[in-house]
Amino acid sequence: MSRKVDYKKDYKSLYLPKASPEVLEVPIIPFFTIEGSGDPNEAGFAQATEALYSLSYAVKMSYKSDDVPEGYYEYTVFPLEGIWDLVDYSKPSTDKSNLKYKLMIRQPDFLTEEGFERFLAQTKKKKSNPLLDEVRFEHVEDGMSCQMMHVGSYDDEPASFARMEEFCAENGWIRKSKLHREIYISDPRKTVPEKRKTVLRFGVEK
Repeated sequence: MSRKVDYKKDYKSLYLPKASPEVLEVPIIPFFTIEGSGDPNEAGFAQATEALYSLSYAVKMSYKSDDVPEGYYEYTVFPLEGIWDLVDYSKPSTDKSNLKYKLMIRQPDFLTEEGFERFLAQTKKKKSNPLLDEVRFEHVEDGMSCQMMHVGSYDDEPASFARMEEFCAENGWIRKSKLHREIYISDPRKTVPEKRKTVLRFGVEK
């Protein structure tokens, strides 16, 4: 088996950016995804996250099975990510019940659609999570994006987004939409809010 792939080392530019804005091109990436809406502090969000992790670990541990995926290599499971939007734009972004999200976890490039179907069937036999039926395997391309590492509470993210928009304005970039991506580098269950690391990103164009 080849060297273990670690996203913090092998994909550092995407997962460990500096705490200051920058623009880069994000390539097309395979993900398990699931969509939902509402307050992320409620049970539905946790259930969706659990579905993604259950499948992701099924892929990671498949080297122990009798049917190892072709091209398998050892790797660290990628962090949870979310693309965030509002259900109703007339309501403030601080209203968490008005949030709409697409959660996702990156997958290794050896995973195929056929493999996804196999791991989904296997996981559904072991887990009773009804949201497993809503998980999709798709390739997502962010393209040109502005990003930075936000250190602190999720509630303090607006200040970082303001810095990013100011940086874009000064460098001839325009934010493409209200959508934004968050990549959760820190586990919120183990990290106090003021020390949490979250990659913030949104699409840009000239």
